[in-house]
Amino acid sequence: MNLQRRWLTGSLVALGAAGAGVGLAWRQRHTAQTSAISPEAAAFWSSHFDGLDGHGGAAPRPAVAPASLRGQPLLLNFWASWCGPCVRELPLLARFQEAQRAQGWRVLGLAVDRREAALGFLAKTPLDLELGLAGLTGLELTRTLGNSQGGLPFSVAFDARGEIVWRRVGETNEAELAALVAKVARG
Repeated sequence: MNLQRRWLTGSLVALGAAGAGVGLAWRQRHTAQTSAISPEAAAFWSSHFDGLDGHGGAAPRPAVAPASLRGQPLLLNFWASWCGPCVRELPLLARFQEAQRAQGWRVLGLAVDRREAALGFLAKTPLDLELGLAGLTGLELTRTLGNSQGGLPFSVAFDARGEIVWRRVGETNEAELAALVAKVARG
């Protein structure tokens, strides 16, 4: 009996270890599949930007680390104070964030501008958005993200995995944003 009990116990331990190994292998493969993103998206998620006060305050703001926004849908918008379509579009993006916040959406506006110009604009036109300063090198990032023309405004949407799901050169509108939300919700 003692030998049978040891054999049964050993078999159960081996079976449990094999099951755990299979489960671990599945989890690693599943995680790798869901966390792999394009090089373009990875370039954005690994970047950092100086923070901007949406009300034009000159006090230093915490740096904007896009990685802290990953895991939820994100609408990224590149804008400049000297860009008429950008200036018209920014209030729409602020309303979009407010309307879609409950669905997990965030909006990040990156100024492709000089700090003084961006802060001057924000003092006159306050925005309740997360804002950062991409500076003039921001145009290079827009090209990396698919803006071959280098035009502004330029918007990119990321799904919760962090992958690019939508790009738009030029001013967007409510209908396009509603279609984007529906597309991301469908997965």
